[in-house]
Parts: sequence; structure tokens; C-alpha cells
Amino acid sequence: MLCQLTPQNDPRLLVGLGTSDDAGVYKLNDTTALIQTVDFFTPIVDDPYLFGQIAAANSLSDVYAMGGVPLTAMNIVGFPIGVLDKEVLLAILQGGQSKVNEAGALIVGGHTIDDPEPKYGLSVTGTVHPDKVLTNAGAKPGDRLILTKPLGTGILATAARAEMFPGGVCAAMASMAMLNRLAAETATAFSVHACTDITGFGLLGHLYEMTSASQVQAEIDSQALPLLPEALAAAAYGLVPVGAYTNRAYLKQVTFAANVPEALRDVAFDPQTSGGLLYSLAEQEAEKLLASLWAAGLKQSAIIGKISEEGTGGIYVY
Repeated sequence: MLCQLTPQNDPRLLVGLGTSDDAGVYKLNDTTALIQTVDFFTPIVDDPYLFGQIAAANSLSDVYAMGGVPLTAMNIVGFPIGVLDKEVLLAILQGGQSKVNEAGALIVGGHTIDDPEPKYGLSVTGTVHPDKVLTNAGAKPGDRLILTKPLGTGILATAARAEMFPGGVCAAMASMAMLNRLAAETATAFSVHACTDITGFGLLGHLYEMTSASQVQAEIDSQALPLLPEALAAAAYGLVPVGAYTNRAYLKQVTFAANVPEALRDVAFDPQTSGGLLYSLAEQEAEKLLASLWAAGLKQSAIIGKISEEGTGGIYVY
């Protein structure tokens, strides 16, 4: 449907709808560009404070994916005020505010509606130098791909509802609540060609947005993928969310080697919430960035593959 909208051609609009990027970027002057993004969803955990934290971390991630710094945020809330206790809403908002404060940003307002199903997220504004904007359209042949968080949050959220795999579920909750701030700050010292964050379209969906926007092909080493504890076991058990099947059905550009296990394919398609950043950069820079990420404590970061050649966005997983 977005393709049917009238294109917005303005030289100040540095990033718009054209490449399915993580946020919009508008140039204010020669030294400052404005980043704007919005995201919200229904609860994926029972704890309202934790839900607020996860939703806020997920929303803030888009600014980090563009190479920027969050400045302000506005709450977006749907809540059944006549059904649930207002203390639940307060806990959600407090959880969100804790992550906005951790990001060094400020909550400056928001909007709330009475809604039968709770929903929460943020509209976030950030800034970046116009010459340092990261998009998903700059990947180059020979680049290595670095993923900064492990995969499997969607599968383990499904496991949580089934009250199974508690160790993996606990790890997933911690991963989703963790900001991408440290990874983003670490990457500023390196020449990154492209970046995106991994959310609802899964690793392969967001990688395809990068490869198609960059007009390249990618190869992914399935054995190099960082995984949350018990994610593979939960997938093998069948605790795979509907979104993973939707992603798989859509992504016809993905080809798997015959020896890649079905459960691992499910993890690669698994819709993530507040997933990691995916960086594309030259091989030597990638090795140095990975070492820096590990030194910063992000030890589940990994080089998961490479940009193999120019092309039309195809992805080969071996």
C-alpha cells in the first residue's frame, strides 16, 4: 500500500519510505539531522514493568540503527481502563521511562486511548550528523555481517505462554530489555556501510531489506548464528510463532543448503522483539568491531556471514 502513496521528493528528506529503513531522517542543517520513529505492540510478557521496558527498548532501537542518539520520546498507550487496575498502566509507563532514562533521553508526553487490549510503545526523536546516517542501503560485496544479540525471542515468548523452557525464557526477557545503546556507541569508531535492527521480520527478513536496498547477495553461516539458550530446542518442539511462518512464506529470495536443520531455519525466520543490530562493514573493520563489542561485554555478538556479490537481494544460508 505504501507504494501507492505519492512519493515525497524533498532534498531535506535523507531517508524516507523508499528503502523500508528503520526510521525517517530529515536534515535540519549541515551538522544536524532529525531521526523519527514509532513502534508499539501488545504485551509479550505478564509483568507490566518488564513489558514497558521491552517495548521502550524496541522503540529506541530504531534510532540506534540509524547511527543516531535518542533525545525525546512520547508514550503511545492503549489500555482497558475499566477492566485492568490503573496500577498496571503505571507500571508499564514506569518500565518504559526507565529505559528512556537509561538511553539518556526524556519522556515529553504521549497519547492514551481506552482499548480492550493493552498496547504500549514510543514515538522517538533523535539526532545524527547528516554525513553519518546509517541506512540499510550501503552494504558492499566483501562486507562481513555482524549481529549483536542472540536470536530466538519470538520462539521463547511462545514457550513462556506454554510455561516451558524457563531458562531460555529468562534469557530472552533479559535480552529484549537490553538497549542497543552500547553496541551502537561501540560501532561509531568504525566505518559501517549499512545497519538495521532485527525485529518483526526476523533475521532473514531484515537482512533481505538490506540486501535488496543495497542490490547485493548475502551468504549466512547457520552455525555462526548466536542463539538464546533453549531457542533451538523450543523450535524443535514446535513452539514457533505464527509470524515465523508468515516471514518464511514471504521471503522467496532465501535459499537453504539441504543440511540446515528445520529448527534452525525457524529461528532464522523467527520474529524478534528488541533484537540486535545487524552491521555490514569491510572484513578487517568487522574483525576489529567484533573484538570491541566483546571487550565491551557484548560477547554474544558474532560475524554471521558476508555480502557475496552484487545482485537482487538473494540470501543463501548454509
